[in-house]
Amino acid sequence: MTCDAENAEGKQRGKPFPKGQSGNPAGKPKGALHHATRAVMTLLDGEADALTRKAVELALAGDTTALRLCLERLAPPAKDKPISVSLPPMAGAEDASKAMAAVVAAMGAGDITPSEAAAVAGVVETYRRTVETCDIERRLAALEEKGTAK
Repeated sequence: MTCDAENAEGKQRGKPFPKGQSGNPAGKPKGALHHATRAVMTLLDGEADALTRKAVELALAGDTTALRLCLERLAPPAKDKPISVSLPPMAGAEDASKAMAAVVAAMGAGDITPSEAAAVAGVVETYRRTVETCDIERRLAALEEKGTAK
């Protein structure tokens, strides 16, 4: 195979649009559906009642997949639920260790699950880092103030 330099001359190479500008600046219109989604919707148009009835009949007949499908539609799994954990008041970064001890104790007692404990521990850790960052920023400002005063 040979390279035909004359044939390649004048053709667009690389990225066709300048950085930050696309060929469709308005983007995809809101509510626009993919062609496959439109095709499926066309095929199923008017069949929703019959399909739903069939899924319910199969579920009642013992089809576990249909049963799971029906139950997921009736009561979808909860993403998060409120939990109650008694944490000590946190006024500074040093209080985070007491809060973490309370989280571990609640998990050990079975009041919260390990994943719930991990979520609460993450919040406590974020609080500690935030307090620490503010403290470091305050100290740095004080040092800079001392440095410019001299």
